Amino acid sequence: MTLATLAARAADEIRAAVAAIDPAAMDGMVHDIAAARRIACYGVGREGLMMRALAMRLYHLGLDAHVVGDMSCPPLGPGDLLITSAGPGGFSTVNGLTQVARTAGARVACVTAQAQGTAPQSADRIFLIPAQTMASDQTGATSVLPMGSLFEGAQYLAFELLILRLRDHLGIAPETMRARHTNLE
Repeated sequence: MTLATLAARAADEIRAAVAAIDPAAMDGMVHDIAAARRIACYGVGREGLMMRALAMRLYHLGLDAHVVGDMSCPPLGPGDLLITSAGPGGFSTVNGLTQVARTAGARVACVTAQAQGTAPQSADRIFLIPAQTMASDQTGATSVLPMGSLFEGAQYLAFELLILRLRDHLGIAPETMRARHTNLE
């Protein structure tokens, strides 16, 4: 396959995965994030990188957003939201952090491709992105992208669209977001 053909196929796969997200789930995430006092994001591996990107954009919106594991991440409690990523349905760390957050009174949203997994089933909100993950890449995989890249790419696009919806919901101007971007680069 040519590079152009691979790029077109990968882009089509990501588009299809994001287009298949339930609009009610997107609206629910907008509501949960907008209502949260404080937000912490967590994921492992490349999913963790997508969660860091989401946390950064939430910060650009002016929300009190953090990444679990960073030294500056505060404790969560009532009124707060933990957003986790568990594409294949569960990771031991996601499951553990979910329990800690819920015990402290925080709500939990789980971004996943497997809604029946342990992590989403213990969350208050499931944000399903129907895409191939590393857990499903060896059983009937159809993506041109390797391993869990389809899910991770779909996360990136879905999160950027989520930010646009949040920006509109909160009435935040693009210029205001831009003004919150770091100048230490």
